[in-house]
Amino acid sequence: MKLLVLFYSTYGHNFAMAQAAAEAARETGIDVELKRVPETLSPEIIQAMGATEAQKVFAHVPIANPGELADYDGIIFLAPTRFGMMAAQMKAFLDATGGLWAKGALVGKVGSVMTSSATQHGGQEATILNFHTVLLHHGMIIVGLPYSFAGQTIISEMSGGSPYGASMIAGGDGSRMASENELDGARFQAKHVAEIIKKLNK
Repeated sequence: MKLLVLFYSTYGHNFAMAQAAAEAARETGIDVELKRVPETLSPEIIQAMGATEAQKVFAHVPIANPGELADYDGIIFLAPTRFGMMAAQMKAFLDATGGLWAKGALVGKVGSVMTSSATQHGGQEATILNFHTVLLHHGMIIVGLPYSFAGQTIISEMSGGSPYGASMIAGGDGSRMASENELDGARFQAKHVAEIIKKLNK
C-alpha cells in the first residue's frame, strides 16, 4: 500500500504541512512518498517574489511525473490558495493527467486535499472544494478532515482547518508559519487517509 503526498509550495507553508502529513501517515505502517510538482515560474520571477531562499529548503524533494500517480493507492494534494482556487502550478500538473483519466487509472483511489491562504477567510474552503471536482472526474474517493479532529472546533486562537481538509493561514506577507493545531490537522487527516487506504486494501 502506497501513499503519495504531493505538494506545491512557494514560500514553504505547504511543504511544512506536507512534511507533517507524510511523517504522520508513516506511523500507520503504510509506504509514504513525498514529492512536489514542478515550478512554472521563472527563477527571475521567483526572486522578485522573494521566494528563492524559501524554495531552496525543499529543492531536494523529487519532482513527480503525472503518469506515476496511478502507482499509488492514495494521494494527498497540497497547494496554496490563489483567489479561491488552487495555485496554477498544481492545476498545470493535474491538467497533464488526461491520459490517466482516459484509462480510468485513478478510479477508486483515495484523494485528499490541504491548502493555505494569506488571510483567515482567503478562500481555503473554496480551493479545497473546487480541487475535489478534479478528483471526482478521476473517480477518486474523497477524504476530508472529520470533526473527530477536535482541533477544528477551537476558538482560543486563529486557525485553519475545515471538514473539507486541513489548512493554514500564512499571513499577508507570508511570515506566519503553521501553528501546532494546523499541523495537527494535517497529521490527523494524513493518518485518516492512510487508515482508509488500509481498509480498502483488505
